[in-house]
Amino acid sequence: MPSFTKDAIKKTFMELLNKKPINKITVKDIAQECGINRNSFYYHFSDIPSLLEEIFTEEAERLINSDVAYSSIYEQLIYAIQFAIDNKTALYHIYNSANREMFEIYLDRISEKAVSDYIDNMSHNYNISPSDKVVMVLYYKCMLVGFVIDWLGSNMSYNITEKLKRICELFDGSMQNAFRRCEQRSKIVRLDERRG
Repeated sequence: MPSFTKDAIKKTFMELLNKKPINKITVKDIAQECGINRNSFYYHFSDIPSLLEEIFTEEAERLINSDVAYSSIYEQLIYAIQFAIDNKTALYHIYNSANREMFEIYLDRISEKAVSDYIDNMSHNYNISPSDKVVMVLYYKCMLVGFVIDWLGSNMSYNITEKLKRICELFDGSMQNAFRRCEQRSKIVRLDERRG
């Protein structure tokens, strides 16, 4: 079967998910909206969770394989969560379903990639140990994941882009301070190694 049928199924599912909870969407609903029969759906996907998993996997791979580098952490983080912003009702429905873990895995992957890319891009003038980089990526990744989870958990009661922008403004320079501390620690370790 042509790939446009598979793409139509994914697009239709996301449209439906932006209107109603995942437990209210059936394969029959998706097939009717696409103008296909149920067998066509099952040709491509075993069930709705497998459809959802493929959507998340493809979106994560698209972001992970992109070479986009932004000059600010805010732009990098917004790029990472743009899919969630564009599909906020759908993501809210997923967050409040039995499929929440799938979304959390996706969010963790894209957040780690966005933060890691940004740190790589901004730290090239500093001597940062691999272990310190891992710690910094973990810190900023957890901040972003926690922020998105809080937003969903609060019924999306605030504008996530405005709040994220303000957080980035308030903590502007903190990453560079961390880079400098990493570099100072590296110098101390090297001195101790020479003495020892």
